Amino acid sequence: MKLIVATRNKHKLEEIHAILAGLDVELHSALDFPEIPDVVEDGDTFEANAIKKAVTLAHATGCWALADDSGLEVDALGGAPGVFSARYAGEPVSYPANNAKLLRELAGQQNRRARFRCVMALSDPTGRAETVDGRCEGRIIEELRGAAGFGYDPLFVPEGFTQTFAEMPAAEKNAISHRGRALQAARQKWDHILKKS
Repeated sequence: MKLIVATRNKHKLEEIHAILAGLDVELHSALDFPEIPDVVEDGDTFEANAIKKAVTLAHATGCWALADDSGLEVDALGGAPGVFSARYAGEPVSYPANNAKLLRELAGQQNRRARFRCVMALSDPTGRAETVDGRCEGRIIEELRGAAGFGYDPLFVPEGFTQTFAEMPAAEKNAISHRGRALQAARQKWDHILKKS
């Protein structure tokens, strides 16, 4: 079956491709449909944004569509940046600026517990959508470490590990990441759909 991934983020697309490897699915992305405008992510939850993106792309292409909304929740910041993770430091999106702001906000803070969350939505061409959730608990360290990954990866150490996401090989990160866990849940829940010819 043809499955459209609702993202133009090449890093995110590489992760999804790696995790869904082995499925008999013809993967495309929003990059293949430049005429379709970006969806405004104005929902107040990850779930609302994921569903909106999946349904919009499914309607526009007439294909099954997979979308996610994900971000970082920091306990000491009341769950921020949350749905504003990508634009935490404002427009345009800048990973270094977001990381710098996060470190400023947490300066002197002892409680550095945080989690990455990912809600994934699958929509059929008529706009019927379902979601799954994935999360990875961890903590925010005080300085950037590692050159791999993207976003907040150089500041996030997952629970039970000493390396940041940005220091881990991609396969190791994908096995435990919020997106990896959401996609594994998606494979389990929607296996019968994703294997359709």
